[in-house]
Amino acid sequence: MHTLIILGSPRKNGNSESLAQSVASGIMQHPGATVEFIRLNDLRLSPCQGCGGCNKSSTCVITDDMTPLYQKVDDCDHLILVSPIYFYGLSAQCKTFIDRFQARWARKYLSGIRFRHDEQRQGTLLVTAATEGKKIFDGALLTAHTLFDALDMKNGEHLLVRGVDQRGAMQKQTRILEQAVVLGRQIAGSPGLE
Repeated sequence: MHTLIILGSPRKNGNSESLAQSVASGIMQHPGATVEFIRLNDLRLSPCQGCGGCNKSSTCVITDDMTPLYQKVDDCDHLILVSPIYFYGLSAQCKTFIDRFQARWARKYLSGIRFRHDEQRQGTLLVTAATEGKKIFDGALLTAHTLFDALDMKNGEHLLVRGVDQRGAMQKQTRILEQAVVLGRQIAGSPGLE
């Protein structure tokens, strides 16, 4: 079972990445499980141009660091999208990554190709927010759910953390980090992915 973890924060070793590391440690407790991290901020990703170039070919016409990520996402058994919340939404890095999957939406809905349609294949959202706002995660959840649908993935269990603002704040949330390890174990132990 291979898990691809997409780090959408511009900060290295920030709060959302600390959460992701704990989930990854839980996954790696399962024999045969592999984890790969992709740090979006280190890549050259152009935003979707809305050009419609992928409508017939189901392939994005832009060639940049996103190009190899399409195959990596296609090949993974579990996709974990990780982001801080900025202005009640995902980071710009995450949103750019997601928008470029218009090509996969076109593959599924315009070309009718169901790629790796597998009920066990899942997507998970891990997000951290500085504030305690009641609707702080609504936009991120809707966006992630739409991405996972385009990728023919079920929505897995998500981990949404409020009230972590300062650098290192996540490290003090031992109960939540323990929950993250448990989530990782659950992801790796999903039936059909062993």
